Amino acid sequence: MTKRIFQSICIAVLCTFAASVLLFMGVLYNYFSGIQRKQLRMQADLAAQGVANEGSRYFEGLSVADYRITWIDMDGVVLYDSQSDSAGMENHLKREEIRQAFETGVGESARDSVTLLRRSLYFARRLPDGTVIRLSVAQNTMLTLFFGMIQPICAIFLTVMILALILADRLSRGIVRPLNSLNLNDPLSNKGYDELKPLLGRIAAQQRELRKQREELQQKQSELKAVTTGMAEGIVLLNEKKIILSINPAARRLFETDDSCVGKYLVAVNDSLKLQELLQKAGDGQRAEMRMELGAGMYQMDASPVFSEGMVFGVVLRMLDVTEKEKVEQMRREFTANVSHELKTPLHTILGSAELMANGMVKQEDMPAFARRIHAQSQRMIRLVEDILRLSRLDEGAGDMQWEEVDLYELAKETVQSLLPEAETFNVRLYVCGEPAVVYGIRQLLAGILFNLCDNAVKYNRPDGSVRVIVKAGEGRVLLSVADTGIGIPPECRERIFERFYRVDKSHSQKTGGTGLGLSIVKHAAKLHDAAIEIDSVVDGGTTITVCFPLYRNFTKP
Repeated sequence: MTKRIFQSICIAVLCTFAASVLLFMGVLYNYFSGIQRKQLRMQADLAAQGVANEGSRYFEGLSVADYRITWIDMDGVVLYDSQSDSAGMENHLKREEIRQAFETGVGESARDSVTLLRRSLYFARRLPDGTVIRLSVAQNTMLTLFFGMIQPICAIFLTVMILALILADRLSRGIVRPLNSLNLNDPLSNKGYDELKPLLGRIAAQQRELRKQREELQQKQSELKAVTTGMAEGIVLLNEKKIILSINPAARRLFETDDSCVGKYLVAVNDSLKLQELLQKAGDGQRAEMRMELGAGMYQMDASPVFSEGMVFGVVLRMLDVTEKEKVEQMRREFTANVSHELKTPLHTILGSAELMANGMVKQEDMPAFARRIHAQSQRMIRLVEDILRLSRLDEGAGDMQWEEVDLYELAKETVQSLLPEAETFNVRLYVCGEPAVVYGIRQLLAGILFNLCDNAVKYNRPDGSVRVIVKAGEGRVLLSVADTGIGIPPECRERIFERFYRVDKSHSQKTGGTGLGLSIVKHAAKLHDAAIEIDSVVDGGTTITVCFPLYRNFTKP
């Protein structure tokens, strides 16, 4: 703006100077031309009077330097000329000033030279005898006058230009300075040009509207950040070019990045081709999803396009942890397969034995053995079905079961008493020691924990081995430990022994008739009571499983 004002002032000064020069020269030229014409008429009148009085004798000894005198008769023939030989001159009858003089008595004209640098003024007067006396004088033209004054004009021009540049610079800066010092944060507080008040008023109104919109936007951003920050799901907002606009902490952890990734392409954070294909589909306006591994987990990736006026201008990428869901689904598939296998084996045994008996292919003395086999397999099926139902009930939370105060020490003695016949069969000794310890729980599930732990300790023990059940309370908790002298658990199997149908020694389990669900029932029942399970085992040196129950104050359910 300063440059434009500076140029405008300079152009205005130049135009003013040029107009002034032209006007001055025009006025000056007209003024001196008028004086010259008057002098020309005066000299012509004097010459006419002299010729009228003296005739041709007037020209004798006449010396005129500035004027040219010509005497023409009534036929246009030149009788006398002060600068040329009259005999050789052409007829002047057609000259404008001569014709006017013959007609009106006075004639006047002006003619420019070929170069336009000089101009000749003519004045003619008719004499009483009918002849015409004419005087002419040379006059400089406007162009000649300009060239003659070129030096002073240039000097004046340079002076004017220097002054104009200084003045233009000061004026332009003075005009722009109030504009540059405007306080746009508070437009109405500015004092300057009254012409700016409507503009400043509109700026103030727009700023109020922008502040309001900014506050609303900041509030929405804060709400969105608060929501996304607390979400376990990863959320990434991308623009149409797949540049990250926002990313919550969960997504940053999954992509192993930080806030510096905002403003970068997502491919710079994760270059998975599957993820790029997913985002490309979303960019084309289609909702897409897939599952992919991130870190040590499996995540459901959902990409949804964001539309505005029918155009895709962004993508929302949501990452949901489905690791546990995958594990659960895998466990259900394995559980279904294991149940089918576990049920199929006793059923085939029962069916085979029954067919042999029905077809009379079994001797009479062998009938009791076949009946015992059918009975044993039936019992095994019943135990398997009962354990499956018990696990299913635990998965649902056992909400219909009654919570009560249970003395774990007394329950342990009852359980050991019920297992004494089985322990005698395996030649294992059972012991209970400790002290009364009351927990708040479900008696049926607590009995299941004790029974399964003790049953496994007996079945996986050695002949002449022992099982010791210890119950004690202290430090706000109740500890239940079942220690045996059995075969032990290898380190690589300790994390899997609580899986359904998992057996450390499958051949031994088939001999003892176990279902493979006992420790799964223990795990779920302990979890329902907020109890922790610890395992201490040495291969061929025995195993100790400890269940730590919290001692809730006033026996209230958590």
